[in-house]
Amino acid sequence: MEDDSEPEQSSWAHLPDVCLRHVFHWLEDRDRSRAALVCKKWSWAMYSGSLWRRRTITFYGRPSRAHTLEFQSALWYVKKFGKYLEHLEIKLSNPYNTAFTQKFQMTMRGLLSHLGKCNSRLISLSIKYLELDRLIWKNVVRAQFIKSLATFLKRMSKQLDSLNLKGARVTLEEGCELLNSLSCLTNKSFISEINIEDFFSLHLPVYSSTLFHQTMSKFYSLVILTFNYSCISDELLDILREHSAHSLCTLNIKCHIHDPHGQVVWGMSWANLAKRAPKLNVNFFFERVMKHDHLARILLVEIPVRSISLRSCYFSDPDWTMRPTLTNLLPAYWHVLQKLTLELNNDHELLDDELLQLILSCKRLLFLKVWAFLSVTFMERLLQNRAERKCILTTIKVRIYTARQETSEEDRLLCDIYRKFKYLIDSELNYFVITYPM
Repeated sequence: MEDDSEPEQSSWAHLPDVCLRHVFHWLEDRDRSRAALVCKKWSWAMYSGSLWRRRTITFYGRPSRAHTLEFQSALWYVKKFGKYLEHLEIKLSNPYNTAFTQKFQMTMRGLLSHLGKCNSRLISLSIKYLELDRLIWKNVVRAQFIKSLATFLKRMSKQLDSLNLKGARVTLEEGCELLNSLSCLTNKSFISEINIEDFFSLHLPVYSSTLFHQTMSKFYSLVILTFNYSCISDELLDILREHSAHSLCTLNIKCHIHDPHGQVVWGMSWANLAKRAPKLNVNFFFERVMKHDHLARILLVEIPVRSISLRSCYFSDPDWTMRPTLTNLLPAYWHVLQKLTLELNNDHELLDDELLQLILSCKRLLFLKVWAFLSVTFMERLLQNRAERKCILTTIKVRIYTARQETSEEDRLLCDIYRKFKYLIDSELNYFVITYPM
């Protein structure tokens, strides 16, 4: 007797739509397009909006054939499924001449124009390290790109929630034009996250600009603001207190040796902001700003500092004396500091005792990263105190600088220390310690 029933189908044919979309989510663009040819059901999965919410497009300065195909594919899919896009990241890899920047500007003008017409979902936009102050940007190309971006930000201002323009390096007027684009429709912006670290060109005293203060006064619901200390003033802190105190959670502040940071900011301004914004945490990142008098003018006791990073970037200077910073300045944050990063070329100054005392005084310190000239016994003392619950560190990352080329003796001691505290390290710590010949 013949069997007239249909042939048994593969279990893939009965895969629920939600599972099929999940499989497609992990496929590269090329594999997705091939899978979409299998059947109608798989083709429909290809057009699921959830697959196209995030996109990264990388513009390569010297593209290989593979990079060119990757770029063209990413651009094509953004245009085809742009209406679903919620998170867009644009990357520039090794831009090296004016031809590249001109091509980038023309491509971005078309892409932003297309998305401005078809998309109403974009939540976050990231375009980092444009470095518009470099000579590879001709004035006319630079002006056209800023105009296209400003127009796009105006169109997206109602739904955009996060903007990252880190490293744009624009003039004060250009920067304020871009930021003002976010509030042009209602003269108010309710964007919650902005990254304008290294947004303005070097050496600009943004803190004294009335135009910048007027621009920042249009933001009413900031949650996370990342910027340079060269933007900080009493006026800016008052603006944040007046308009965003109810929402403000995080200020990430970078202070670079080449940025202006000599302005006077009163502790009362910080205290008033902290009082009105009880959820506020401040993270400081110092690049080669190591002198105690410079740091003391910035690190005021009224600031709710959660994290401090001090990096000398291998530079060494006898005028950089870290002892008073470790003993007098940082202990003021004993009740709030949770993360400490020190990358110091302190070959002229031993700091074992001062650093250990600081760690023990900071009752909420969880994360410690230190690259510095230290003795190996510092690690044994630190771990012994941790074993005795005199500190609550959960992450310890240390690079012990040494002037000796041969470090076998130090490495042996570190192994002995590890074995002694192995039970603690393996069960409770994210631990990494090495020696590093300088």
